[in-house]
Amino acid sequence: MTIVERYLAAWNETDAEARAKAVAELWTEDATYTDPMADVAGHEGIAAVIAGAQEMFPGLVFTPGELDDAHHDLVRFTWHLGPAGGEALAVGFDVVKLAEDGRIRQVLGFLDKVPG
Repeated sequence: MTIVERYLAAWNETDAEARAKAVAELWTEDATYTDPMADVAGHEGIAAVIAGAQEMFPGLVFTPGELDDAHHDLVRFTWHLGPAGGEALAVGFDVVKLAEDGRIRQVLGFLDKVPG
């Protein structure tokens, strides 16, 4: 499973315990996540942002978008949020910086399309 697939799986995990485990396995302890609506650090903060997104958009799922590119310790990709198999209601673009151990150290997220 690629880093993008693991990342999106964590965002789609609805069980709080399983989500916390996924976050701990995927992100470094001091990792940061920043997007237009959040700026958090650490496993608890990241898991809380994911839980908040799920509460805001119940039943919707994150899927990979068209772009997936990487070099050095950086990964950039687009994602879609919408009903399973349906049209995306939200589209975003994330840039991920990886630590030496391959876990995520930093995420910078951008929202290209939001429900309105």
